[in-house]
Parts: sequence; C-alpha cells; structure tokens
Amino acid sequence: MYAIIADGGRQYKVEEGQELAIDFRELSAGEKVTFDRVLAVSDGQGDLKLGAPTVAGASVEAEVVGSEKGEKLVVQKFRRRKNSRRKTGHRSIYTRVKIAKISG
Repeated sequence: MYAIIADGGRQYKVEEGQELAIDFRELSAGEKVTFDRVLAVSDGQGDLKLGAPTVAGASVEAEVVGSEKGEKLVVQKFRRRKNSRRKTGHRSIYTRVKIAKISG
C-alpha cells in the first residue's frame, strides 16, 4: 500500500515503515504528524483512488524520528574583472519522520 502526499510544496510517494525527510518543524522525537493532503492512495492490488485535488477522508500518520542537517551547498559568487569573489555555504535542516499508517 502506498500514498502520494503533498507537503511543503513537494509531493512524496510514501509506504508504511518508510523514513522520509520533510521540511523542518518544531517537533520533538516521538510526536505524531498527520498529513491530510493525500493526492492518491493505492492498496497495492491495482486499486487506485485519485483525488480531485485530494482524496476525501484519506490521511497519512507519521512519527517524528528527529531532526537532521542536509548536505552542505556551496554558493560562489564571482564578478569578472572586479576582483570580487565570495564563497559561502548553506545547510538546510530537515525533520525525519517514519510513516506509521496510511488510511483512506
């Protein structure tokens, strides 16, 4: 069984037991998160429910595992003939969740 959910402007295909990194939220480990924007649900036997835009009554429950930092992104700025160079970095923070239950 799998579902396609929308969260933070992105779409994810999730299955029960899967771990997923979503945008950072102020949640501690062990808390529950419910995703209500379910775009599609499949039972794995070929039965697919598509939403318009979401499936009515469907939800995905997840448990927060913890927060983590992503890979470092290097940003380099260079202006030719101006002797100007800047090198900075950035690491986004993510919340890791484990999908517990898909209903719908």
